Amino acid sequence: MRLKTTLITTMTALSLALAGTAYAEKVMRLHHLNNDDPFDNGSGAMATVFKSLVESGTNGSVTVESYPNGQLGDDAQVLSQLRAGVVQSGIHSVGGFASAYPMIGVLDVPFAFPDVSTTYEVFDGPFGDKLAADIEEKTGLKVLGFGDSGGLFAITNSRREVRSPEDMEGLQIRTMGLDTHQEVIRSLGGQPTAIAWSEVYTALQTGVADGQMNPIPIISFARFDEVQDYLTLTNHLFAPYVWVVSDQFWNSLDEHEQSVVKSAARSAIVAGRGISRIIESSERGLPHLSANMEVHALTPEEMEAFREASQPAVKEIIAEKYGAEGEEMLNAFLEAIEEASQ
Repeated sequence: MRLKTTLITTMTALSLALAGTAYAEKVMRLHHLNNDDPFDNGSGAMATVFKSLVESGTNGSVTVESYPNGQLGDDAQVLSQLRAGVVQSGIHSVGGFASAYPMIGVLDVPFAFPDVSTTYEVFDGPFGDKLAADIEEKTGLKVLGFGDSGGLFAITNSRREVRSPEDMEGLQIRTMGLDTHQEVIRSLGGQPTAIAWSEVYTALQTGVADGQMNPIPIISFARFDEVQDYLTLTNHLFAPYVWVVSDQFWNSLDEHEQSVVKSAARSAIVAGRGISRIIESSERGLPHLSANMEVHALTPEEMEAFREASQPAVKEIIAEKYGAEGEEMLNAFLEAIEEASQ
């Protein structure tokens, strides 16, 4: 009897150990391009909040390993790893995500959003669902949501104040490698140049590029105020983070785990938005930049001149590149903005 009891006890312990191993195998490797400090940037806040909520909500059956600062590679490389099942999740810039889903360029209509709060309504609403469904169909990746990469874009340069499209004439402006981003600058009279993110500071410092465009928090934490003299608050683009998870990993989760992951991602996206707004308005954001740069906010009349110069050209690029399907998605995007703005 004692031997039988010992055998049962041993088998039970072994079963529990194997179960623990099975749980431990549900590791979610999460890629993003910035550091993991939740008070420093949006994606860091997203990764930190997500990890905490997933691990506590699943009692450790799913663990999250964050790989910040592009440790696993750039966005395009990680997207390949996601499809291969090597990486389980990634928070991607639109520039990087375009390698897997080129039609993300329909979001690049300049001067489309009246304010940053409208972007949240659009991407959290029916249009966001429509875009996510199309991404999932074309890439095989599950979309967890659309995060805030820092807010609406501004333009900086080292040569002169920019108040009109004419002031952009001849300025070499760094952009992402997206045709639509480059067309925004080209339509305004500037000369777009695609430079890898890791090389932007040096390019601005050495004069390889005169300027660049990014949201205020990114301009601040990248220390571009050290190599740029002029900041124009154009608010001309919003480039969301696209947060995806591999379909293979998603299907390995049970129903409860999937629910926890989805809920955690929603909370993490809200946290990322909040920290972006805090940084933007605090001494680490616009007030700090204003002390080192000459800042100009476009008046409604100035903004309309920029809109008239750039929107038709970008819409034409979208129609040519993405065809009827792209135009349909673009129209849905613009209709969603109009509805959210009312």
